[in-house]
Amino acid sequence: MLTLEKFTIGVGDRFAHQAAAQLRAFQQAARDGVEVVPVWNKSNREHTFVGSEPQSVFDAAQAAVKSLGWEKGWHVDADHIRLETVGRFLPCSDFFTIDVADSIAQPVAPEAVGAFIDRHPELLGRVQIEGIDRPFEITRDEVARIAGKFLLAVQDAGKIYRHIAEAKGEGNIIAEVSMDETDSPQTPPELLVILAALADEKVRVQTIAPKFTGRFNKGVDYVGDLVQFEKEFHDDLAVIRHAIARYGLPANLKLSVHSGSDKFSLYPIIRRTLPQFGAGLHLKTAGTTWLEEIIGLAEAGGEGLAFAREMYAQAIGHVDELCAPYASVIDIDRAKLPSAETVNGWTSEQFVRALRHVPSDPQFNSSLRQLLHVGFKLAAKAGRRYLDLLEANAEVVGRNVTGNIYARHLRPLFIG
Repeated sequence: MLTLEKFTIGVGDRFAHQAAAQLRAFQQAARDGVEVVPVWNKSNREHTFVGSEPQSVFDAAQAAVKSLGWEKGWHVDADHIRLETVGRFLPCSDFFTIDVADSIAQPVAPEAVGAFIDRHPELLGRVQIEGIDRPFEITRDEVARIAGKFLLAVQDAGKIYRHIAEAKGEGNIIAEVSMDETDSPQTPPELLVILAALADEKVRVQTIAPKFTGRFNKGVDYVGDLVQFEKEFHDDLAVIRHAIARYGLPANLKLSVHSGSDKFSLYPIIRRTLPQFGAGLHLKTAGTTWLEEIIGLAEAGGEGLAFAREMYAQAIGHVDELCAPYASVIDIDRAKLPSAETVNGWTSEQFVRALRHVPSDPQFNSSLRQLLHVGFKLAAKAGRRYLDLLEANAEVVGRNVTGNIYARHLRPLFIG
C-alpha cells in the first residue's frame, strides 16, 4: 500500500513555474534534520480558471525532483475532487482529496442510520477516549443526529474512493477525506462517528480534513479562539488514535489542516500538540506561491513592478467577480483597499511591504493581500507575458518562494 509520510505539506503552484523553488525549502528542512514531504496540489476549479491540465502539475514536480536530486517522497494531489471531476486526475495523481462537504446534512435513508447505530453499539453511552479527560456522553438520538448529518457524505466518499481504487489499484493511492468547506465545524464526537462510518465503507483513509472552529481565510492568519482550536486539535488527535485501534483504519491516519495558508498563530499549537500523540500532520498551504511570484516581480522593479501594479488595478476593478467563488474564505474590508492610482505610485518596497505577510509590519494590508490572492486568474489571462516575466526574474521570485515556505511554514511547524 502506498503510504503517506508522517509530515507532509501541500503546496500550490498555479502556473507550474516554482516547483524547484518550493522543493528547495524542503531540502533546507532536511538539512535541519526534519523530513517533510511535498504534496503538489491544484484543484479542478483552479485548472479551469488558469486553463491548465493536471498533467502539468506532475510534470513540473517530476522535473524539480530530478533536477535537484530529491530522493525522498513526493506526491501530486488531485485536490478537492468529486466523482464528476476526478477522471482527468487519474493518470497523474497518487494523492486524492475526496471532497464531500456538499453532501453534509443532505438526506439519508432512515434505515441506513438505524443500521449504522446497530453496527456500532460502542458509540452509545459513556465513550472514554484515551487522552481526553472527560468521556463523551452520546445518546442514541445523538448518534442518529450525527449519522443523519454525515452518513451520505461518507457514502459518497466511499463511492469516489472505490472508483479511484478500481482505476489505479487500491495499493497505488493515498486517500484524504475533506469536510472542511462547510458551514459548521465538526466536533470530536462527530469525527468519531465519521471515522467509524468510513471504516464501514472500507475507505483506507490516510488523512482527514475536518472543519475547525474559527476563520481560515485565504492567505492570512487564523481568526478565532486559539484556546478552542487547541482543544479541538488535541481531542481530534485523540479520536483518530482511538479510531485507528478500534476500527482498523490505516495506522498512519492523520489530521489534515486545510489552512488557506499562513495560519501562523496556529503553528505553535500544532507543534506542541503533535508529539503528545506521536502524530503526523498534513498541512495544505494553498496558493500563496502565486503571491510570492507577485512579490518577487514587485521587488525586481521595472517591468515586474509595473505588472504587479497592473494586476492590482485590474483586481480593484473586478472585486465582486474575483471574490464570488471564494466568498466563504475571505474577509476583505473594501475601505482598506487603496486606489489603483495610489498603488501605481508605490515603490517596490511599498508594494512588497503591503503584500508580504508580515503581520507586525504596519504597512501590511491583509485586504489587499486577500484580493490579490483570489486574483490569480488575471495573471492567467495575461498568458505568455506573465510567464516571460517569471522566467526573466526567476532568481528573485524563486528566493521569495523558497523563503516563504521554509521560514514561515516549515521552521515554525517542525524546527522552531
